[in-house]
Amino acid sequence: MSRKKSKSKLQSVTEVPQVRIDAGGIDISPEEIYVGVDPRLAEPAVRRFGTVTRELHRIKDWLVGCGVRTVAMESTGVYWIPLFQILERHGVEVFLVNARHYQNVPGRKTDVCDAAWLQFLHAVGLVRGSFRPPGEICALRTILRHRSGLVESASEHIQRMQKALDQMNVQIHRVLSDITGVSGMAMVDAILAGERDGHHLAALCNKRVRASEEEIVRALEGDYRPEHLFTLKQSLASYRHYQRLVDECDQELRRLLTELEIDSDRSGPAPPPQKKMRTSEDEHLRQKYFRILGVDLTTVPCLNVATVKTLLAEVGPDLQRFPNAGAFASWLILCPNNTITGGKVKSSHTRDGSTRLGQALRMAAESLCRDKSYLGQFYRRMRAHLGPESAITAAAHKLARIIYALVTKREAYDAGNFARIEQRNQAKHRQKIINQARLLGYQLVPINAAAANSGAV
Repeated sequence: MSRKKSKSKLQSVTEVPQVRIDAGGIDISPEEIYVGVDPRLAEPAVRRFGTVTRELHRIKDWLVGCGVRTVAMESTGVYWIPLFQILERHGVEVFLVNARHYQNVPGRKTDVCDAAWLQFLHAVGLVRGSFRPPGEICALRTILRHRSGLVESASEHIQRMQKALDQMNVQIHRVLSDITGVSGMAMVDAILAGERDGHHLAALCNKRVRASEEEIVRALEGDYRPEHLFTLKQSLASYRHYQRLVDECDQELRRLLTELEIDSDRSGPAPPPQKKMRTSEDEHLRQKYFRILGVDLTTVPCLNVATVKTLLAEVGPDLQRFPNAGAFASWLILCPNNTITGGKVKSSHTRDGSTRLGQALRMAAESLCRDKSYLGQFYRRMRAHLGPESAITAAAHKLARIIYALVTKREAYDAGNFARIEQRNQAKHRQKIINQARLLGYQLVPINAAAANSGAV
């Protein structure tokens, strides 16, 4: 039985393109939307619509009436999302196209030409759709990104609290590692309530505070001016408001994760953790992620619960939508972007841009600097050859490939596989050194063999 030969890139380029009459193109802007179809389906072939919901339904009705089954849509800001959802809900396949991946004919830059050109490129199969996860993953991603924004806003109000304290020369944050901890919040509340006695304020500190009482009393001596106390009060209220919003986001995230856990139909417990979980909440989330993904990714060195949460929110549990691990790493912008012309590689730098999951993997890779596993050795080897920045990208790329293999195959992480790879690499390196010595006229003898020969003599 002969195997079916896969098409190479050259074969796919030289094939005659099949023009799809049921393909459309959409150019979106905040004020108006231009929709183009094949000229054989309607006259005029490009029409202008508004952006209100009623107009979006008119676009859907016109496309369905023309027999359009697939459209290419330019991803402009967030304006494409409502129309994308309406078309997808009514069975129209939508290709979300990056505006940098196609260019119009020079000298004819109008919205009408953009819609017609996008329709033509899509009809002949020259545009690729961007990855968009399913609806339940989009909901999880929206809440998690919103939570990240709330955390950033809360951190800004912490800085304002520290600024108000500095202006009063009250240096609580110099003797406490975290002003938002139990001790710091208790002292700030007491200061806003009118307490000025340093010993009474120092008594509010937790026993685990390393600073002595005398150091705390000296740090609390300051110029308590009314205007700075006012800004401190408002900054504290704003910080606590954002903390309440973050807690509400956490509750919504738990609900969405529970729904994903139910849909996965996996109820067994996860294997014992190979790392110490920081809190009981981390262990609870690890169990949930195992039931959703079917594999415990925290067993991979440098991957923690937060990284797995980002993976679920940005991509979801199904990585089969990427044809291979290379495509997954390319989507994360962790691959070399080779530019070859005239048979020579002009550039191989990773293209500009970043993704949230890619950044999470870079942060995980940076923690490999002292790890004793194979991945740690790989990172240090790359750092010696390429430098710190490129080594982080290379290690993050390898992490992306490992994640893709584990999730798609539902296999547990096995460090023994990498130990065998390391042994093979060492054997190749040893043979390379022996060959170089032979070219220089030397013969290398292993230490054990040399010691045995000297003993025999």
